[in-house]
This record gives sequence, C-alpha cells and structure tokens, in this order.
Amino acid sequence: MISGTTILIAHLGYPTESFKAPMIYNPYFEKKGIDAVVVPMGVKAEDYAAFLKSLFRLSNIRGALVTMPHKVTTLALLDELTPTAKIAGSCNAILRRSDGSLLGDMFDGAGFVRGVVRSGRTLVGNRVLVVGCGGVGSAIAASLAAAGVGMIALFDANAASAEALAGRLRAQYHQLEIKTGSNDPSGYNVVVNATPLGMQEGDPLPLDVSRIDPATLVGEVVMKEEYTPLLRLAKEKGCSIQVGTEMLFEQIPAYIEFFGFGTTSSDELRSVAKIKY
Repeated sequence: MISGTTILIAHLGYPTESFKAPMIYNPYFEKKGIDAVVVPMGVKAEDYAAFLKSLFRLSNIRGALVTMPHKVTTLALLDELTPTAKIAGSCNAILRRSDGSLLGDMFDGAGFVRGVVRSGRTLVGNRVLVVGCGGVGSAIAASLAAAGVGMIALFDANAASAEALAGRLRAQYHQLEIKTGSNDPSGYNVVVNATPLGMQEGDPLPLDVSRIDPATLVGEVVMKEEYTPLLRLAKEKGCSIQVGTEMLFEQIPAYIEFFGFGTTSSDELRSVAKIKY
C-alpha cells in the first residue's frame, strides 16, 4: 500500500499507454515488501527539462526510469553520467544520490544483449543491423559491440544520428567494422528495430521484411503489443524473434540494484509480472 513513507520511482516518457515497467516493478515490490512504487508520468518533450528539475525537488523520490522521447535529452540535465551512458549517448535511469546530485546510467543495451544470449545465440563475430540510432538504438549498438560482434550497420531516418553513433563506437572499438546509410536487412545474423515504428496503428515497417534471411534473429524494442507487425511477419518467414519486453525483463535486475533495492533475477521478475497489452 502506498503511504507517506513510500519511495517514488518516476517512469518518464510520452505517451504512457505502452508502458510495461510498472506491471513488473510494482508486483515485485509488493511481493518483497519493498515500500516503493513506480509511477508513470507522461511528459512532452517541450516540458521535460523544467519538469525534471521540479520532480527531483520532491523529498520522497529516489530516481526515475526514462523512456522515449527523453533518453538523449536527459544527458545534459544530470550532474554525472556513467561510462556506459556516455558511449551510448543516452540515459534510461536516473538516481538521486544522498548529496542531491543526479547520476545517469543506461541499461537498455545490456538488457537486449542478455535476452539474445539467454535464447542460446552466440553474438561473437555476428553481422548486426540496428535500425534507429536514438537513445535505445545507441545503447543496443554499444552493448552489441562490447559483446564482440564482427560488424554493425547503423541506419536512422536522420542520417546525422547514425553517423554520430558510428563515431562514438569507432572511438571505443577500433577494430569493429561499422557501416551506415542502409536499412536493407539482407545478409545479417541479427536485425534490431530500435525505432518507435509499431507503436501507432498504421505505422510503416522499419525495414523490408521480404529481404530478411530466415536464419536471422529479429529483435524489437516496441512493447505496445507482444508481437508487433514486424515480429509477426518475421516469424512467418521462419525467423527467430525477440519481443520488446524481453529487453525490459533482462535489464530490470540492474535497475533494482542501481536504485538500492537489493538483487533479483529476470526469472523471479517474470514469475510476478502482471503484463497487459
């Protein structure tokens, strides 16, 4: 039960209709007797900077989960960033420390990679296409590079975003082959949709599914429904798929530790989650 002692964790993004994290965290907190709650907060981009400053003036807030469209803009609003957040160029977790300063970290990429590894696939030497180079796409690309893939292709509707991410990756991973400029999924071991396409009815597909090889793993970050149009079509082609919530389940243990609530496992989270679509 929420009371005057309950610790607040904000879930910041816009729109909030697709948010799934509260359906995982809050049942987990209840089961473990942790006096905390995750609260969805819909904040438009133009209001975000001012809102974030006011939000962390609350005496009972510990931190925030950050999702689209705020993962990149959050960087400039914090006091310190972890190396992971710096390389990714985005942030999806904020912790208010005891001195009041705000620390940003990024767990999306680690969650996505852990999901792939959990499925039994080896990433070392793989050819990977990441479509969408905003906050989540940047994080996934950074974690894939750290996992030892052999080549990463980056595509974004804003070509400058893809080139900027390529530059950050090259600075850290000198031997990694990196390409930009095409979302043609042919010839890759892993293809990732890291765009918002699929969140709204009638959205175009982020890539040409007819060009995907059936041996390719197709991963998704959109969580509005379990099987997005992209995943349904990929599955029909015989591809292995990774649903958007897989990334979420696999990164939440890192969040739990980041916020100071102990440790857990993705299996335990799955056992208590109350996901609705």
